[in-house]
Amino acid sequence: MNGIIFGSIQALQPFFSGNQRLLEITLRSLFVSGAATILAILWGIPIAMVLGLKDFRGKTIVKGIFNTLIGIPTVALGLILYLTFTRGGGPLGFLGLLYTPTAMIIGEAILVTPIVVSLATSAIEAVDPEMMKLAKTLGASEGQASFTVLKEALNGIFLAGIASFNRAIAELGVAQMVGGNITHVTEVFTTAIANEINFDISVSIALTIILLAIVFGITLTVNIFQRRRK
Repeated sequence: MNGIIFGSIQALQPFFSGNQRLLEITLRSLFVSGAATILAILWGIPIAMVLGLKDFRGKTIVKGIFNTLIGIPTVALGLILYLTFTRGGGPLGFLGLLYTPTAMIIGEAILVTPIVVSLATSAIEAVDPEMMKLAKTLGASEGQASFTVLKEALNGIFLAGIASFNRAIAELGVAQMVGGNITHVTEVFTTAIANEINFDISVSIALTIILLAIVFGITLTVNIFQRRRK
């Protein structure tokens, strides 16, 4: 155990001594996963609002599809996106997105969208239905009443965003297949960790510690913040 702790401390020394590559990978990972989460929220929340507030034929099926897609294998989605973005016949190959941060952002956004939609829908459905009726009774429009419900479900939606970010920053399949792990271009935590195992294990250990610190740190901070609000 002491050997593992000592080795971990040694692995982190390059980061704290200003190792440019580790810092670059950290910042790029935060940017890619953060942008992907924001993108997923932007198109996922409107879908969740419809699923949570409207009744229509096939609603249960649509919700079931999103719930199922939460567990989609990242390598499967990565392959689909690779075939979509590849210049060798992919329908979007002409955009030149393959092996770019943009492709990684789009891929991770698609990956975490089911999480956003499913958790946000549950949060919206948990709000007392009478609240929307009351808002309309007081003169609120349909949009204003929906926004009132959205505000009440904000905690659940916030948790959906955190869960989505953690899923995005920790996934490997999409980042590897559409990003390619190109040094100084698309190298992120997971791809670098997997690659450096065969070259410099200390780099893999350092990046793993940093990744875990970010994921656990964000989750812990959110939990503390919510407890203080209550």
